[in-house]
Amino acid sequence: MPDKKPVTPTGGEEPSNATRRDFIKQTSLLTAVALTPGTVVEAATNNMDEQIAAALEKLPLKMEVNGTPRSLSVEPRSTLLDILREQLDLTGTKKGCDHGQCGACTVHVNGRRVNSCLTLGVMVNGKKVTTIEGLANGEELHPMQEAFLKHDGFQCGYCTPGQIMSAVACIREGHANSEAEIREYMSGNICRCGAYPNIVNAIQEVKAGGQAV
Repeated sequence: MPDKKPVTPTGGEEPSNATRRDFIKQTSLLTAVALTPGTVVEAATNNMDEQIAAALEKLPLKMEVNGTPRSLSVEPRSTLLDILREQLDLTGTKKGCDHGQCGACTVHVNGRRVNSCLTLGVMVNGKKVTTIEGLANGEELHPMQEAFLKHDGFQCGYCTPGQIMSAVACIREGHANSEAEIREYMSGNICRCGAYPNIVNAIQEVKAGGQAV
């Protein structure tokens, strides 16, 4: 009698040696899928739905950033901070608390300082945005940047871009007439290194010098 082919536990014939490896791979895959919890499958499906929705829900955004017109496609929920850092690669604007409490993300929108982490990108459509990268004139530093260097207005430097942007706005707004007033109107910018006296000195020097800001 001819030899009978080996039988698998399920009753089917065992595959030949040539296909044994493929059979094991396929069986393992089917077992893994069968044992995958429904919550995992649901989560993967939801993630895919979010990605599709994000692609369909993007809105056009046109703004002028540091003097250069920009045309982008952004999600309605994207903040100005994330757009600047992730889409325009302007990483000088820092993400600190991401709750509008530290001021590290301060930029100017139409000349007024804002916390970019609390500002949706679609809110600045058609407006002019200035970041720390846009203050200098080529290789020539802005007077406030020079003053910060002169008075050592930073230590770790993480908060410095936001501090400088707020300092420029503080003078433009007419709130740099005394040390107390400067401290009050710079209170939204936190320096964990404690360089506040030096920051105040830098602002006072720029204000006293009447330099254009």
